[in-house]
Amino acid sequence: MVSRNTLESQCSKPNGWLGRFSLWRMNVSHSKLTDWGLGHVSIENRYTILDVGCGGGRTVNKLASIASEGKVYGVDHSEESVAITKKMNSQWISLGRVETRLGSVSELSFPDGMFDLVTAVETHFWWPNLPSDMREVFRVLKPGGMLILIAEVYKGANTAVSRLAEKYASRTSMKLLSVVEHRELFINAGYAEVQVIEERKKGWICGTGRKAVAS
Repeated sequence: MVSRNTLESQCSKPNGWLGRFSLWRMNVSHSKLTDWGLGHVSIENRYTILDVGCGGGRTVNKLASIASEGKVYGVDHSEESVAITKKMNSQWISLGRVETRLGSVSELSFPDGMFDLVTAVETHFWWPNLPSDMREVFRVLKPGGMLILIAEVYKGANTAVSRLAEKYASRTSMKLLSVVEHRELFINAGYAEVQVIEERKKGWICGTGRKAVAS
């Protein structure tokens, strides 16, 4: 029998055969959530995009299809995730349209002001230090660039999966935030035009914020 602790660690940092299964499951179960979240931002075909916590690579694949003349980077602290993302996006990689890297959101290996858009799907509640990690993402955004956080769980959502996540948050180290706390997270990190959107029946949430253009 697989222990609860093992399952929890596979969600935050997949590895081995169980990690590969978790990544496959994430690709399937998070697809509609991802589409819903991305529907709240405008993505131009020449965008340079970063997907933080690229997991199984399906979001990277979706973004590369949308930004048809741009480039998408995926970063993850799990070697298994990077390998699976590369496999799923091998055609895009061969065309120079996708690149994946092993790394942490806390110290992104990219220069200041590189990205038009940064996405994070079902991952920000695992980030090591949310306030400083939000500022690190802010650093790599272009002026006018946007960050979007997308998740199927958040504090106060009246769904079974969110209630379960809240119940075990102290054991899993998940940092679940309410709608208000999501908004404050963006604002405190320096983002402008902050919006937090809920799909109440499904318990989905997405938050967006923009790096203001200096006047």
